[in-house]
Amino acid sequence: MKVYSFPHGGIVYDDPTAPQKNRAVNAFLPPLSVVPMGDSVSKIFPIVPVGEMVREGMLIGKASSLGTVNVHAPVPGRIIRKVTWTDIDGIDNDAFVIRMEGSFEKLGKREEIFPWRSLQAHEIQRIISQMGIVEMEGSGDPVSDLISASRPSTGPLTIVVRCVFDDPWLVADQVLFKERLDKVAEGSVIAARAAMAERIILAISEGSEELGQLFVEKAGVFDFPVQMKVVGVTYPQHNKRELEYALRQFEKKEGQPLGTLLILGPATMAAIYDAVKLKKPILERYVAVGGQAIRNPKVLKVRIGTRISEVFDECEGFAETPRCIATGSPLSGRPVFNLDEPIIKTTYAVFALSEKQTGSRTTVNCISCGECRSVCPVRLDPEALYKTKLLSHEEKPGLARECHGCDYCDVVCPSCIPLSRSIRQMGMEGN
Repeated sequence: MKVYSFPHGGIVYDDPTAPQKNRAVNAFLPPLSVVPMGDSVSKIFPIVPVGEMVREGMLIGKASSLGTVNVHAPVPGRIIRKVTWTDIDGIDNDAFVIRMEGSFEKLGKREEIFPWRSLQAHEIQRIISQMGIVEMEGSGDPVSDLISASRPSTGPLTIVVRCVFDDPWLVADQVLFKERLDKVAEGSVIAARAAMAERIILAISEGSEELGQLFVEKAGVFDFPVQMKVVGVTYPQHNKRELEYALRQFEKKEGQPLGTLLILGPATMAAIYDAVKLKKPILERYVAVGGQAIRNPKVLKVRIGTRISEVFDECEGFAETPRCIATGSPLSGRPVFNLDEPIIKTTYAVFALSEKQTGSRTTVNCISCGECRSVCPVRLDPEALYKTKLLSHEEKPGLARECHGCDYCDVVCPSCIPLSRSIRQMGMEGN
């Protein structure tokens, strides 16, 4: 089968300290849940006061505008206080702290199935919005907003299920895709119905074709056009820009117009299934926990609001004092400085790196080795852009905005220069 990929740069990335592709383990339910209620940029209106009891899955925060979503209680209990903290970007975040009490309405109970095939597109989209479904593998944007923005006035729309695992820290999505494959498949058809798409394309990493064929069979029972396209495993193939490039190659080769592409991952599709068919908001998610400083790396099913410290405890704690703790991938993760921060809807991985993994990371002068140029998937010259900025010569903000933040120039730079951050800052200054 033809393998489609982006034409330049990238690298095959492996990390033996990421969890293995085994089954997910249920994490213990948290006695205290920290449930984010928006930040100073995106406000969410609390509709339940501090001191009140809440039920599992109960609406506790109302979306205020585009870009915000409804918030639901991940566990039953009492809201005991509201907390605020400032993240690494200087943004203030608010959260309710829920002390777990009472009985669960979803956990361990027989699931009530709601029919969806007779629903109109706008009815399905409304349910997705009400249940607070977001793009769980990326930006965290509300899926309802993405559907509205993607729906073209003319031409076709294609739903792309992104099962591209070019980074070992995407292992939680791999495990979810395998364990909930039928739910992911049906959720993809539901998403296609809501978006009024013409077809579904499963973009899957080379080597996973057998699993991909099972997806096509599961989704095919709904009499909806479904195809599988195999893409490369070179990082950053899963980035939307590189994935779209690969699919446009297929479009050109086959003469099959794909139109607008709405790209969503398996966790999001499973959440859409839960929302529409089970009337269940996002209460938990699959999270990869690992790094050399962790005793027993695992893929966990974690309740939203569980504190990061408790996630590490589930993996038997630290084998040594960690040098760096972050969420996401070591290639493009976000540092964590407070272990009371919660697992949120977009947390697909948490890791703790040792001194050996991080090294000294002392920045020294550029040696003009050209490694950054060789790996850039959009053919930028990070070295030249960085030096242009450094020397305060004429800036190139238009070119800098072509950078999409895969951060691999930072990873391969032997001088430990923050190339990607500098280039993105240059692009923002040009706005």
